[in-house]
Amino acid sequence: MSKDIATPTRTKEILEKYGFSFKKSLGQNFLIDTNILQHIVKASGMGEEDAVIEIGPGIGALTEQLAKAAGRVEAFEIDRRLLPILADTLKPYPHVTVHHQDILQADLRPLLEELRMSGKTAVVGNLPYYVTTPILMGLLEQKLPVDRIVIMIQKEVAERIAASPGSKAYGSLSIAAQYYAEVTQELVVPRTVFMPKPNVDSAILRLDVRSEPPVEVRDEAFFFTLVRGAFTQRRKTLWNNVQNSVMNKTYKEELQNLFSEIDIDPIRRAETLSIEEFALLSNRMYPMWKNMQEKAE
Repeated sequence: MSKDIATPTRTKEILEKYGFSFKKSLGQNFLIDTNILQHIVKASGMGEEDAVIEIGPGIGALTEQLAKAAGRVEAFEIDRRLLPILADTLKPYPHVTVHHQDILQADLRPLLEELRMSGKTAVVGNLPYYVTTPILMGLLEQKLPVDRIVIMIQKEVAERIAASPGSKAYGSLSIAAQYYAEVTQELVVPRTVFMPKPNVDSAILRLDVRSEPPVEVRDEAFFFTLVRGAFTQRRKTLWNNVQNSVMNKTYKEELQNLFSEIDIDPIRRAETLSIEEFALLSNRMYPMWKNMQEKAE
């Protein structure tokens, strides 16, 4: 058996063999530490009966470790130049399929439904910083048949996704991710274990996808409209942001009454509200907002 891909020597050998140069525009940073890759595989919880979709296999370092654990690996790679490299490095693993496709354009539902028939499913990936949020929220919002998502992303973004109310990192992204999944920050990954070395550290995040959201909301789209609106200007009060970004000023009196009825102080900042408080506010405000929309039509 050949040496693991995720070592500095083997990675350099592969890159030199194929004359591969990194594309900054694709956020390509390859991991050169097998222990961290094994941590990701362990966090995915995948076994021989289970299947993994991998986002951005690169030269196959993580793919190789996933293939040793899971029954099937479906890897999505956007960079055509990596296809011959993957065909070479993943030759020992016939249960790995590489798709040359942008994960943001892929219709994953049919594939995941098929994979789930034989066992659990996970989506795993070392995500480029510039597309972390669209990829993650795309996976969650589609409510795909996925049991777990394990991603390595910029440390600062991981902290925002996992943040609790009252912390500086807590915001609309925290609430959106935690509405769909239970979020655990697994491990901080130093920038020194990547080739080339990025400017920031990373973190591994595990998201256990919920079968039901933690709160009941009357209208999901409005719930997220309210949450985003409430965080429009972080330094402003909930009252200011809701009035300026969600409702219009003609509803001032109704809004005041609503806040006092549900016992949420409108001079609080959005970052202090729990997901339960946002759900309560959203459910009570929804008829008022709907009325405002109908009048505007």
